[in-house]
Amino acid sequence: MAAERDLDALLRDMKPELQAGIFVFCTMPPNAPIPAALNPLLAFREQEGTTLVMLREEAEAAGLRYAFPSRLITLTAHSALDAVGFLAAVTTHLAECGISVNAVSAFHHDHLFVPSDRVEDAMAALQDMAETSLD
Repeated sequence: MAAERDLDALLRDMKPELQAGIFVFCTMPPNAPIPAALNPLLAFREQEGTTLVMLREEAEAAGLRYAFPSRLITLTAHSALDAVGFLAAVTTHLAECGISVNAVSAFHHDHLFVPSDRVEDAMAALQDMAETSLD
C-alpha cells in the first residue's frame, strides 16, 4: 500500500486507535548506554541526553524518574513521511480542545502521546475531525 500524501484523505482515513498501557518520558545522560533490561518504545538522542518513552511500570521497575504519563493513539492512515500538514492539522485541533500532545512520526504511521486523563477527549476530538472531513 502506497503512503498517502493527500491531506483530505489522511484526515478522513486517520482512524485513531488507542494503544494499551500508560507511557512515560524518561531521560538518561548524554551518550549513556540504554540498559539491555529496558525495552523503550522510543529512544531519541539529544545533546542534553537520551529520551526514552516506555511503559510506566517498566520505568518504575527500573527506578527511573519520569514525566508526562500519557496514552498512545496511533493514527492508522499510512501517511507519507513527506506529507504536508497532517500533524499540523491534528495537533492544532487538539490544541483548540485544550489537549497537549507529543507527536511522533514513524515510517508507516503517526503517533500521538496525550495526557492519560484526557485520552477520551482526544479520541472524541480525533474521531469528530475525521467525520467532519467527510463533508
